[in-house]
Amino acid sequence: MSVEIGVIGYVFIIIAVARVLAEIFERIGYPGFLGEISAGLLLGSFLVSMPREELNLLAELGVFFLMMYAGLEVNPEEVHLGGKKSLPLYILTYALMTFVTLPFTNYTLSHENLIVGSILSVASAPIVLRLSRFFGGDFLHVALSYAVISEIGALLSLYLLINFEVYHLTYLGLLVELLKDGVFLGALFGINYFLNVKHKVLIIRALRNLKSDEAVFGLVMILATSIALISEMIGLHFSIGAFVVGLLLHSDLIGTKQYKRVHTIISGVTYGIFAPIFFAWRGINFETEFSVEVVYLFVLVYVLRILLTMGFTWNKDIRTTIIRASGVASFGVLGLLVGELGYEYGVLSQHLYALASLASILGMFVSVTIGRILSAKNS
Repeated sequence: MSVEIGVIGYVFIIIAVARVLAEIFERIGYPGFLGEISAGLLLGSFLVSMPREELNLLAELGVFFLMMYAGLEVNPEEVHLGGKKSLPLYILTYALMTFVTLPFTNYTLSHENLIVGSILSVASAPIVLRLSRFFGGDFLHVALSYAVISEIGALLSLYLLINFEVYHLTYLGLLVELLKDGVFLGALFGINYFLNVKHKVLIIRALRNLKSDEAVFGLVMILATSIALISEMIGLHFSIGAFVVGLLLHSDLIGTKQYKRVHTIISGVTYGIFAPIFFAWRGINFETEFSVEVVYLFVLVYVLRILLTMGFTWNKDIRTTIIRASGVASFGVLGLLVGELGYEYGVLSQHLYALASLASILGMFVSVTIGRILSAKNS
């Protein structure tokens, strides 16, 4: 007899297996989310009749909460300070990664090169945070800023190129889209600055008067979903709106106690429910091809990223320099999502999608391994 377990059953299995493997990975010194991705790689072979639409929706909620949580981890001032060094590094990395992919498109620059270049330029914020004690306070701002800029840059590149290639926008239309997005983000940060100067005390008092954490969570969700919806409507990915909300809810605006309250709530919801589903879903949907060509490309890409980053982050201690570079060159799970979306929209070929997916997975494992080995020697 076959037993139909339903959506809740699949969710339970995914969360349970993902959390078990996450704990195992944490105990051997790897970030838990790599265990959750591995759970997805394993489950994808067994759960063949999954309700894909429902699980994909839950995974999208995972993106939403992860991006909002990532925004909470930094504040606008840190991004501004770190961005002075990380933005030039990101631009050079993006250009170099795009150039490296040219042999796969017959040395013709196309939208595929730009998308894969953005994927290969991403950094993983969780890996950066795991290696943060070896960065030093100043460099941590740079590394986190790079992760933020690279993730937003990958999403922006994807959606602009989708508009250009799929919906056939003209160059003028593309420029209008960029201006519209810039005005939207500028307005949000302008309102944030005005509230921080004029109404900070009022906001802190209002949050303090909310007696239950449920009320605080509800208020944050109303704000976050509203901004995410507007972000989606104007052509940005909804996760960018969620990230901006997290970025704006920093302790300077809502006070340290209320910030900790919001951070604890969002962290519990994110890593207790939605993040395991998101990471496991990326593993379940993982597609790649193993060939000498693909492995050579990954080695080339990784070495180039390490060397380029070392040039920007040079330290007298060579081990510290390499650890810093491995943190910035850690690729990221968001690269898997961008590749998957690009493939679904038809702007990324199966071959390049597989190449980018394998590079993202291998890059995260290699970066953490390098960081663990060298940081152990430093200790």
